[in-house]
Amino acid sequence: MSSGGRIGHDAPYMPRGCDMRWFSSEEVCEILARFEKVVIVGDSMMRHVIGSLNVLIRKDLGYGAVTDWNFSPEERKECFCNYQFNVKACSIQGIFKTADVVKNDPSSLSCPADTVDVMIEQMIRFPIAPEELSRLRDLLPSSKPSRPYAFIFGHGLWNNLDLQATLDWLDLIMDTTISSAPWLQSDYTYSNSVNSVGHLASKRSRKGAQASTRVSSPGKRHNGFWPRLFLTPNAAGQAKPDEWLVSQGNKALAIFEESVKEEVGRRGVEHLGTYNMSIQSNKFDGVHVDLKGNLIKAMMVLNWLNMLEVEKF
Repeated sequence: MSSGGRIGHDAPYMPRGCDMRWFSSEEVCEILARFEKVVIVGDSMMRHVIGSLNVLIRKDLGYGAVTDWNFSPEERKECFCNYQFNVKACSIQGIFKTADVVKNDPSSLSCPADTVDVMIEQMIRFPIAPEELSRLRDLLPSSKPSRPYAFIFGHGLWNNLDLQATLDWLDLIMDTTISSAPWLQSDYTYSNSVNSVGHLASKRSRKGAQASTRVSSPGKRHNGFWPRLFLTPNAAGQAKPDEWLVSQGNKALAIFEESVKEEVGRRGVEHLGTYNMSIQSNKFDGVHVDLKGNLIKAMMVLNWLNMLEVEKF
């Protein structure tokens, strides 16, 4: 899916070397119901992924990603269809967890009651705020649930595509997760040698960074079922502000995607690149793709979730 693309501007996306299914809303419900919880961690691009998942399970292209049950007439005009994903006008109206839909508008869901639990924890930059890590700990049970958890990460732009910051962000989140939910892995160890750009240096010099006494490269996690996927940022569009065209332009984004793919793979995390999918897609603010692009991202994630062998849990 990462290697697919489009033939022409905003032409249909086509995967390369694989089949990507477009699931019905009922099938999406079945896929998500295989998991106790699907936890999305990241920035506004990841918020749009959960928004698109909500569009699919609510069968609502107009308002599926937002809290339309409490909208004013003005908000119904401003946040309709593509504009659901307007980060300036409609971000606070986004649905951050399916539990809010169950509570406020249960009749809009295609899924049977209490079968689907998808949520996002917004952690946009490194260093990570202590209260954000605390929220992550609180949502993880200490004992093994009846169904597995799946984790979907996305990071990069808020640390200006700094690879080391992204890897430190990911390592800290995974360390926090495994310390709160040790049932995710029965053997979680780190190697003793430093051979990766992703190590956490003791008392990093970056201002405000969390200190760590561990100076080692992340080792592989064994003998557990801990599905993790990392999404790298999509390509930039013509409306990208000029001041970001060097540090966050398409050359930098392409290099970042390839580097992240290699580094997260060393950590046992699968990678989904969105650069090729988005290079010829519409981006209404130069950064974020439109409704169609976000639905493709969500469907990519669903194809990954569908392939996971949950019986191993």
